[in-house]
Amino acid sequence: MAKLSLRAVQKLTCKKRDAWWTVVLVDPVATRMLIVMARFNFITPNGVTWAALFVGLGSAGFFLKGDGLSLAIGAALYHLSFILDCIDGKLARLKGNGTVFGGWLDYVFDRIRVLFCALALMGGQYLRTDDERFLLAALMVVFLDMLRYVDALQIYKMRMSMRAKIEKVTNEQRRAEPAAAEAAEAPAAPAVLAVPAAEPEAPKVQFMEDLLRENPEADAELLKEQTGTGQVVDLHAQFRHRFPWYLRVRRALLRSRIRPHLISGIEFQMFVFIIGPLIGHILMTTLVSAVLMGIFELIIMYKFWLSTRDFTAVMAGLNVPAPSAAGTIAPHLHRGRHRHGRAVPARTFADEELLNPQPDDDPGFRPYPQPYPQTYPEPYAQAHPEPYAQTYPAPATQGHRPPYGHEYQQPGDRGHDHQSRHHPQVQPLYAAPHTHQPQHHGHPGE
Repeated sequence: MAKLSLRAVQKLTCKKRDAWWTVVLVDPVATRMLIVMARFNFITPNGVTWAALFVGLGSAGFFLKGDGLSLAIGAALYHLSFILDCIDGKLARLKGNGTVFGGWLDYVFDRIRVLFCALALMGGQYLRTDDERFLLAALMVVFLDMLRYVDALQIYKMRMSMRAKIEKVTNEQRRAEPAAAEAAEAPAAPAVLAVPAAEPEAPKVQFMEDLLRENPEADAELLKEQTGTGQVVDLHAQFRHRFPWYLRVRRALLRSRIRPHLISGIEFQMFVFIIGPLIGHILMTTLVSAVLMGIFELIIMYKFWLSTRDFTAVMAGLNVPAPSAAGTIAPHLHRGRHRHGRAVPARTFADEELLNPQPDDDPGFRPYPQPYPQTYPEPYAQAHPEPYAQTYPAPATQGHRPPYGHEYQQPGDRGHDHQSRHHPQVQPLYAAPHTHQPQHHGHPGE
C-alpha cells in the first residue's frame, strides 16, 4: 500500500467542525495512528470500536483503586480510549467500509464506557473517603451524559422533521401551480393533441444553515442573494437577529475547525475522567463542568425554540393554514357527556359504524354499572343508606348477625333444623364492601 499523506488523511477524515478537545488534543494523534493502522486489512472500524471499549474498561479498573498513581494511569487510558473511539469513524471514512451497525455499536459502547468509568471513579473515592457526595456525583455524571446525547438526537430529529415538512409543502405547491395555470387556459385554447413537453426541474429548497456550513466566512444576506431563483429557508433568523455577534464568534472559531458549542458532552467527559483525576479535585471539577455544560445545553434549547418559531412563520408564508381549534378541548369530551345515559351527538363520531351503532354497541355507556340490581327487606335497607344505592339481605331476621362460622343456607337447600322452614336465608350474590360475609364452610382463615 502506498504511503499516505498526512494532510490528505486529515482533509478526508477530520470533520469540518468539531469539539475543541478533539481538534487540539485528539486529531493530531489520531490521524498519525490512522496512517499506520490503515496499512493492515485485518483492522476494521468495528474492531477499533471494541478495542476502545476494552481500553475504557481498563481505565475504570484503575479508577476503582482510587490512589493517585492509579488515577493518573486511568486518566491516560481513558484518553487513549477516546482516541480509538475517534479513529474508528476516521478509518470508516478513509476506507469507505462503514456500516449502520458500526455507528450504533460506537454509540452504545460510548455510553457503557461512561457508565463504568463514572461508577468506578466515584465508587473508588467513596471507598477511600466514605464521602457520600461521590455517590451523588456518579449519578449526576451518568444522568447528564445520557441527557446530553438523548437531547441532541431528539433535537436533530425535530430539525430534520421541520425541513422535510417545508420541502414537502414547497414541492406540492410548485407542482400545483402549472396544473392550475393549464386549467385556467384550457377553455380558450383549441383542442389539439400534442405531446407533453418535459417539465424543467424545479430548483431545490435550500436552507441557510447548510449554506453557512459550506461558506463559514460569508454573510447570510449575501448568500441569500447569490442563490438565484431557488428558495432559501432560514430557520435561525430570530437567533441571529437577537444575537448579531454570534456570527463573528462562530467565524473566528470555525477557522480552526472548532464549533461554537464549547462545553459539550465530550468536554464534560474529559474534565471528569481526565482533568479531575490528574489535578486531584474530582468533585469540584465534576461540578464546574456540569454547570458549564448545563448552561450551553440551555442555550441550545433556547436556540431550538426560536427555530420552531421560524418554522411556524415559514409555514404561514407558504399559506399552510393552522388548526383553528388548536388549544381547545373537543366539546364531546367535557365533563358529564359520557355519563348518566346522555346521548352522544352524532357529529362526535366520523366513523359510519359509530353513527349507526349495533344493538350491542352503546356509545352512551356507563363506566360504572351496578352488578345485579336486587331488592331486599326494608330493615336492612334502612340500616344501610347511601352512598351504596343497592341494598343487601339481612344476615338474620332477628336483626343481628349470626356467629362467625355458621353457614348460610343456599336457595333450594333443605334445612337441617326446624327454624329453616320458618326463616329461609339467601346467600347474597354481591357482598357489600363494608360487610364481612362468612365463608361457606365457616372455618376461620379460609
